[in-house]
Amino acid sequence: MSEFDAKRETKIRSPGRRGAVIAIACAAFAVGMVGAAFASVPLYQLFCQVTGYGGTTQRAEAAPTEVSDQFVTIRFDGNVAGDLPWTFRPNQREVRVRLGEKSNVSYHVKNTSDRTTTGQALFNVTPDAAGLYFNKIECFCFNNQTLAPGEEVDMGIVFYVDSEILQSEELHDLPGITLSYSFFAVDAPAPVASGPEEAATGGSDS
Repeated sequence: MSEFDAKRETKIRSPGRRGAVIAIACAAFAVGMVGAAFASVPLYQLFCQVTGYGGTTQRAEAAPTEVSDQFVTIRFDGNVAGDLPWTFRPNQREVRVRLGEKSNVSYHVKNTSDRTTTGQALFNVTPDAAGLYFNKIECFCFNNQTLAPGEEVDMGIVFYVDSEILQSEELHDLPGITLSYSFFAVDAPAPVASGPEEAATGGSDS
């Protein structure tokens, strides 16, 4: 084969190789996107918890030992989605607390329906930047809440606002912080299926 023919054959084959490389790259990208889709929710939640993005509050084991002499006003708001037959409201519309001080507040909730229902509370604070400094030690929002027909309860929150908020350029003048909750209906857990032997005998009580 002459040198000219060899170069000509290389040029003919090159588009095929390029196509193969592009195909492999696309396949790798697709696999990466699938992996990202599965990881996106926990990663996003972790990102929000670490950065306070979108007004996401923090979780803490205990309040600081030192309490500042600076005060901040915390306001409370409560909402319920239309598919959840509950009433939900804060027992205190606002409280004024010291930075670093552990505080206790509560919300009152009632199931107004004739059936057992389960809800999950989503939450945030405004201004959004305050989420990085708003720490919850205990909160009903950490778990789903199930209420029997007509049941009503007070649900508590234990929190503090970190004194490092004074170092924030946009929050150092301590504007009021609003903590908002929105309850949404969630499906109740499905009943556990009976085992083969129990199904065959109709249960152990027979």
